[in-house]
Amino acid sequence: MAEVLDGDHVHLTADEVHALAVARLPEISRATVYNTLGELVTLGEVLEVSTDRRAKRYDPNAHRPHQHLVCAQCGAIRDVHPAGNPLADLPDTERFGFVVSAVEVTYRGVCPNCAAA
Repeated sequence: MAEVLDGDHVHLTADEVHALAVARLPEISRATVYNTLGELVTLGEVLEVSTDRRAKRYDPNAHRPHQHLVCAQCGAIRDVHPAGNPLADLPDTERFGFVVSAVEVTYRGVCPNCAAA
């Protein structure tokens, strides 16, 4: 199943992972795919990405810090690596005593395909 998640900017739904996995291993069940994705998320090998009310997507780029750029129309997702440290951009007065350990930033817009349509 790792081969299915290989590549830059891969953000597949569980159903898309299943469809690609079936092409390689016809007997693989949907439950096996969901369970394996859950284990990979738990192990930190894959990130689970939720955007709005769309299906969860799975991002194999779990080891290089990045943010996401999401198309508001079709839901396409791209990894982006903005300069700077978003964690450092939050002033102490806005932390309200929290010890902040992670930041999730999602940039939203319209992708070139949707803009051209």
